Amino acid sequence: MLFPTIAPRACFLAALIATSFFGLTASAQNRHAPRLYAQFCASCHGANMQGASAPSMLDDTWRYGADDATIARIIREGTADGGMPPFGNAFSEGEIRGLVVYLREHRADYQRHRPTRSQPQHDEVISSERHRFKIETVADGLDTPWSIAWLTDGRLLITEKPGRLRIVENGRLLPDPVRGTPAVHDGGQGGLLEVAPHPDYANNGWIYLAFSHAMKNASGQNVSMTKLVRGRIRDGAWQDEETIWSAPPDTYRRAGGVHYGCRIAFDGKGYLFFSHGERGTQDHAQDLSRPNGKIHRIHDDGRVPEDNPFVNDPRAIGSIWTYGNRNPQGLDFDPRTGVLWETEHGPRGGDELNIVKKGRNYGWPVITHGMNYDGTPITGETAREGMEQPVIHWTPSIAVCGIDFYEGDRFPKWTGHLFVTALAQQELRRLVIEDGRVTHQEVLLKDISRLRDVGSGPDGLLYVVMNDPGRVIRLVPVE
Repeated sequence: MLFPTIAPRACFLAALIATSFFGLTASAQNRHAPRLYAQFCASCHGANMQGASAPSMLDDTWRYGADDATIARIIREGTADGGMPPFGNAFSEGEIRGLVVYLREHRADYQRHRPTRSQPQHDEVISSERHRFKIETVADGLDTPWSIAWLTDGRLLITEKPGRLRIVENGRLLPDPVRGTPAVHDGGQGGLLEVAPHPDYANNGWIYLAFSHAMKNASGQNVSMTKLVRGRIRDGAWQDEETIWSAPPDTYRRAGGVHYGCRIAFDGKGYLFFSHGERGTQDHAQDLSRPNGKIHRIHDDGRVPEDNPFVNDPRAIGSIWTYGNRNPQGLDFDPRTGVLWETEHGPRGGDELNIVKKGRNYGWPVITHGMNYDGTPITGETAREGMEQPVIHWTPSIAVCGIDFYEGDRFPKWTGHLFVTALAQQELRRLVIEDGRVTHQEVLLKDISRLRDVGSGPDGLLYVVMNDPGRVIRLVPVE
């Protein structure tokens, strides 16, 4: 609900309004602050204000100011640039003041009883259903790390949301980021997000970046959308940059800084798939003339393939592969089958795991297993003919994020399983997939941090990106 540093995710579809769903209005008798927080705020900021899809409210980092009057104003008026909706029509002034007090009390109590560690100790053995493992820190002191990827020489690339590309070389995080990477719109959920080397990186040196790109529209307003570029790293600098894909200028959105998507997956056949969130404007996901709310498919040099499903539709953007996607932040091919899988954030409930199929409509916002953040329904439909159903959905939401099919050999009983990260529930999950179905789930890590990405390293270990604290860890087997 509040907005310390980063806009909460799609809490932010539209302004919350007073509704007969609860039989209450802003003029009604003041409601209990903890109950209001639990109903309206916890799904984004965490049940204990520790952060979920939105950041923690327990620290002292506030984007708009930390005084009581500013916090109350943000609750009342929202933030257009950050995607936070106004609550002024849903809460009375007394309720807003009560929430400010509740926040202050909760934070003070947290500081008095602050936990001494945020992850299992390095000598602690964690027993899962199929393997025992320990955790090692690979890189620490990062600022909102978002994505990881390896080069063929063993170097690890890490994106930091504010716009830095970092390198871990010979087991050490280099002190300086790569120079000259593209400017990004570091607002809300935007920033430097995905990094992915070309499958033939050893020969061509191409590295791809996906990020939120800002510009001014004809009216002089700041607008932004997802953009993809590629370049090479030489002597610590970003060079040879080429734009691979950018949205048509007239589709850039002024909407708050939410739902950029920004995952990349190569199929090994010369095609690049990437996700683009609906940018907080849900109806655009069904509009083929707009790129947001879609999975796209292009050649690795940016050309639009002639066999894309809507390439001959004069109204459609030719790169679209699927539509009706809300905010896809996980994308990976199953190496056993070649099938592309996707995870996307639902609203309040309805996080999805999907199989990506050519030309299919995934339903958002016509059908969903979730509801608005104020508890009101988005739609009464969870299914409709001609629209895809998720393989599974997580309700309540876990704030599902990056995914990876484990391809290593250090955890042989995990090979081929899908690993899923979660922000709100702070989880790393292992999913067993057979014949296109999820037959089993196991939570491997819980309540250690908002987990943003996961990947199989060339050393056969499993790497995980933590957002708070900003850190990359890896799971190491214990025999």
